Amino acid sequence: MSTPRILVIDDEAGIRAALGQLLEYEGYEVRTATGGAEGLTVYGTFRPQLVFLDVKMAGLDGLEVLKRLRQLDAHATVVMISGHATIQTAVEATQLGAYDILEKPLDTDRVLVLLRNAFATRQLTEENERLRQTIASRYEIVGRSIGIRALLERIDKVAATPARVLITGENGTGKELVARAIHHGSPRAKKPFVEVNCAAIPSELIESELFGHMKGSFTGAVSDRAGKFEQANGGTLFLDEIGDMSLSAQAKVLRVLQDGVVTRLGGSKPVQVDVRVLAATNKQLEEEIAHGRFREDLFYRLNVVPIAVPALRERREDIEQLAVYFLQQFAARDGMPVRDITDEALRRLTALDWPGNVRELRNTVERLVILAGGPTIGAGDVDQLVGRRSAEPTGLGDWMDCATFEAFKLAAERAFLLAKLRAFDWNVSETARALDMPRSNLYKKIERYALTRESTLA
Repeated sequence: MSTPRILVIDDEAGIRAALGQLLEYEGYEVRTATGGAEGLTVYGTFRPQLVFLDVKMAGLDGLEVLKRLRQLDAHATVVMISGHATIQTAVEATQLGAYDILEKPLDTDRVLVLLRNAFATRQLTEENERLRQTIASRYEIVGRSIGIRALLERIDKVAATPARVLITGENGTGKELVARAIHHGSPRAKKPFVEVNCAAIPSELIESELFGHMKGSFTGAVSDRAGKFEQANGGTLFLDEIGDMSLSAQAKVLRVLQDGVVTRLGGSKPVQVDVRVLAATNKQLEEEIAHGRFREDLFYRLNVVPIAVPALRERREDIEQLAVYFLQQFAARDGMPVRDITDEALRRLTALDWPGNVRELRNTVERLVILAGGPTIGAGDVDQLVGRRSAEPTGLGDWMDCATFEAFKLAAERAFLLAKLRAFDWNVSETARALDMPRSNLYKKIERYALTRESTLA
């Protein structure tokens, strides 16, 4: 770890000498400057983590130097020192971004406590920035295909507006990434982004989750609780898999979109909310409307700007770039060197079908990183650990050799279930929910057809 650097800017030689001696004794690297102009020059080359800056100096005074330092570096940590500080001076220094202000003569104990606090604050700020960058990279949309370029262009256009967006696409295509990109490109970027997976919440709890509840409004409501609409106030609410929302919840969401007001379950006091709603689904909502499972008026409220996320098979030219990107992500996560992968291995990945889309590709790359032997992932590793899954039956022509109609039905059902399980990364609960099938029935069919994860390797 490098030694922290501190710059002292003061036109009094005694202050420079005393403060410099104290700081060096405490293990800091110290530079001094006799005035504002010299201090600005030294700052540009020395790049200190903290500056002690005198308020009253000949030539450029401390407040003017502070202003220029903050222009040079918006994150500069500056402590003002003054022999006759006034409340007005302290207020002005704070408004210009000073971390603190100390009075002369300087108290050694206070200086040391301030340094400890200032560097702890700076470290926390830097860690938060690294975390934000990590999160941003995690949700990056990767690709150079025509489909992705068109998608990014539409995101850029709609992000700056308050319009509601309906995001459609298959499971694993990255609908959440699109929603987050819209939020981060919007004027609401610094406000909350709140996500609700409508398919993962039981229908009897979805209204409490969205609108909140009052203590005692139902069994288990032991305290008042704000719902997701209130939590997202001023920001963005992302309703994922909205096609799975109950009709009663749909009616209440529609009222919130119309009136901008929510009322908690068991409550009577309406709460005004300012929320931008983004919704996503893997279902054809027009068909859901035709079958009476989705409200047509809610569809038109949500579908102001439609965005369709392309399936991975529709942008195969992005697979190599995505695979390398995931290799880099896993290396950064695990603190390991990036694994090399051969061109032939990348071509094998590109040739495969990806029913689970980008999510499946990411999981597959992680499997290769963990299980592939040697420092380089080769074509043999892909064949062994991923396989040539495109050999599975994909159309009627592949089943024409079935001897009986019953054999045809069994083959079709097996292939259908296998594709769905892959799409949900073998999460049986999610797959059963999507198929509207009891989980116990799905387990029986998995056993009947001898379906295992290894089926994807055949």
